[in-house]
Amino acid sequence: MKNTLLKAAAASVILAAMGATTAGAVTLDEIKDRGYIRIAVANEIPYGFVDPSGSAKGAGPDVATAVLLKLGVEADNIQWVVTSFSSLIPGLQANRFDMTASEMAIRPERCQKVAYSEPNTSYGEGLLVADGNPKGVHAYKDFAKEGMKVAIMAGADQLHMLQSLKVPEGNIVTIASNSDAISTVSTGRADAYAATGLTASELAGKSDKVAIVDDFTDPVVDGKEVRSWGGFNFNMDSKDFRDAFNKELEAFKKTDDWKKILTSYGFTPADVEGASAKSTEELCKM
Repeated sequence: MKNTLLKAAAASVILAAMGATTAGAVTLDEIKDRGYIRIAVANEIPYGFVDPSGSAKGAGPDVATAVLLKLGVEADNIQWVVTSFSSLIPGLQANRFDMTASEMAIRPERCQKVAYSEPNTSYGEGLLVADGNPKGVHAYKDFAKEGMKVAIMAGADQLHMLQSLKVPEGNIVTIASNSDAISTVSTGRADAYAATGLTASELAGKSDKVAIVDDFTDPVVDGKEVRSWGGFNFNMDSKDFRDAFNKELEAFKKTDDWKKILTSYGFTPADVEGASAKSTEELCKM
């Protein structure tokens, strides 16, 4: 009897584990049958955000909406979910949403946790500083010096870059979201905020207390100038849905409408051209 109970308990654990691995799986047909899709953004302009009227905007949401329409999912059937950047992957794994549209950079360690689409965007780095750049910073490597402080958003790629440039942990200030960056820099809690160039520029336009570093020097990590490629994320068990999305995304990227979306949010011609320079397979191995 004891062995029977143990076997039954073991079987229950195995079944529970199997259920946990497929909990976030969703197919395109299931989305159509239930009548809605849940898409997460991290309220980061210009990548993916919800404006005061409740409308989702940004390179991610605009492209996702266009691609999903091609797949038979109407814009009115999209439920936009706002979460913190660091909660995007955990939320996807926990089935709190079906995909993300935050242009999260494609990184090998993330490829182990979620399924990426092909790249939708490409973008470089930047620094937000107090007006006048009182500390005279020009590059991420400047924060390796004693007494310097640089802020980053929790879960962002800049942590890896700074660590690679030998910036001490004590010189790094972690903030919860981009909305905290202006006060963090303007009050001197940090000497700068490290983010993508587009994010830094957007923040600089919101306050005369801060500015972007015009003569910024792109970080060089492992001998390569840093550039990121952003894509859409799906649960690992939703690869059929990801593949269907990818097919229409690749077709949409060949249109002028795709280019207009990106340039309307500040992406440069180099960014637009660079978005197709690498594949997700390549980026997941880098």
